[in-house]
Amino acid sequence: MSSAWPAAGSLPDAALKTLHDLQYTLGADFRVWQRADDGSWLLVHPGAGKASDGPPGEGPEPGAETVEVVSRSGGTLIVALDGASGAGGGMVGADGPGPLELARRLLQRALDHEDEVRFFTYELSERYEEINLLYSISETLGSVLTLDDASAAILREVCDVLGARRGSLWVVDSGGESLALVASVGDPGIRGPLRADDPLAVTSQVFRDGRPMILTRETRRIRLGMRGDAPLDGDDGLMGAEPATGVSEPLEEETETVLSVPIRYSPPSGEARTVGVINLFGRTREDRFSASDQKLLAAIASQVGAALENNRLIQESLNRERMAREMELAHNLQMKLVPAFESQDDLDMAARVQPAEQVGGDFYHVIRLPNGKIGVMIGDVSTHGFPAALMMTLAMSAGTIFASAVESPDLVLRQMDDALREELETTEMYLTLFYGVLDPARGRLVYSNAGHPHAFILPKDGAVERLEATDPPMGFAGPESYQERSVSIGPDDLMLLFTDGLSDTLATAGPRSGEDVVVAEAAALRSAPAGEVVDALFSLTEQVTPVIPADDRTAVVVRCAPRGEGAGAS
Repeated sequence: MSSAWPAAGSLPDAALKTLHDLQYTLGADFRVWQRADDGSWLLVHPGAGKASDGPPGEGPEPGAETVEVVSRSGGTLIVALDGASGAGGGMVGADGPGPLELARRLLQRALDHEDEVRFFTYELSERYEEINLLYSISETLGSVLTLDDASAAILREVCDVLGARRGSLWVVDSGGESLALVASVGDPGIRGPLRADDPLAVTSQVFRDGRPMILTRETRRIRLGMRGDAPLDGDDGLMGAEPATGVSEPLEEETETVLSVPIRYSPPSGEARTVGVINLFGRTREDRFSASDQKLLAAIASQVGAALENNRLIQESLNRERMAREMELAHNLQMKLVPAFESQDDLDMAARVQPAEQVGGDFYHVIRLPNGKIGVMIGDVSTHGFPAALMMTLAMSAGTIFASAVESPDLVLRQMDDALREELETTEMYLTLFYGVLDPARGRLVYSNAGHPHAFILPKDGAVERLEATDPPMGFAGPESYQERSVSIGPDDLMLLFTDGLSDTLATAGPRSGEDVVVAEAAALRSAPAGEVVDALFSLTEQVTPVIPADDRTAVVVRCAPRGEGAGAS
């Protein structure tokens, strides 16, 4: 709808009614002309009962008494009293205004009223369109569409209502360093990404300042300090840069206009922040973007900002849930990789691994070897969590393969080091590992120890014996490593292996170390089944508050002869 004067050759209804009332009450008839766009005159009211056709383009007769009525919307009428009407005096009568002056006043009032009605009808129509747009956007954002689909749908509606030839919507990344294009309507522009600190890109400036901008071709030239005939570059493609080359096109018209508005999010508490930018380029009609357009687009941007923040929170929640499910699956798979101990006729053994997180870098392994021998392995990757779990899986796989192929512990560690060295160096991890081959028939233990500090023999009688490291941890050991040693072990002696996560948890502020606590507890229970020893060690960790961050905890207890009921897996 338009607020302009009606089409040439017609009078508003209010003016026609006024002329009719004057003719009825005063007996006066009037002739009315309207000025056409080309400056000529059109007879729009020839008088009551008279034909309207007359000499085209001619106005009142020369010397005729007339009055001029000008509407607020710019239309002009010339009114003359029809001499055949019999009404006396035109402008001033004996008792006040004459018929012609009275007609001017009443027609002016009628046209003013008509203009006001037309203007408010036009404004109501405009506001209705805007309110309908805001409501439509709310429905779009609340639908099941993805955010990218919703952004494109919103941008199309905005361009349609505001008469923009092209639009783009940009969203900042999580680090706040660049802006990504999530929706574009109309001719293609720059696809980005845009640096948030770009000094020339209008989109970047609006994002940094958090303030809207209305630009024309000339204000952009002034802003960029360019000479009058220099071509404009694209902002974010402002003014149509080719996405394939980045070469921008000059503006098509001198009246080209751009509206750029920040997308702001205002949380319930805390400061508002800018999360993106909406740009509109050019108009499908002749006028430029106005302050009213800017206000409407800012209201839309506020809705989009809340939707962007909600979408971010939803995605973070979904990612956390997915990660939790994946970590739970990884935990279950890792626990399945660790063997379950069962007491055999010649062995009483038990073990437990407890990751600090859902997955960890500790592991143990038991391998049945020829001639009744048993391979026992324990390892501790330098970190914990998912990266350590991956390294732990590689180490267990390599240990199984090499221990099954060769018997000598030093050769097993040598081959494992060769297989894992590149991964350890790349990830900047290291691995402490103890591997011993137990021969129950001969009462001997042959072992190689790559920097693992917590390995002991707890004899039935006598002092605790530490199984000292023979080499540095894997990741530090050189090509000339590894060595092996041999010690005796009786049928009632315990072999105790554990990782520093267990001992560090039991560390105290006093002179007694966590390792001392673990060894003393195991020694006190050396006659109990292996499973009870492991249960007791982990029970201790549940009764204390660690003084250092938690780490993966693992313990392995082996005796060369079974002891009592209930010994076994723990």
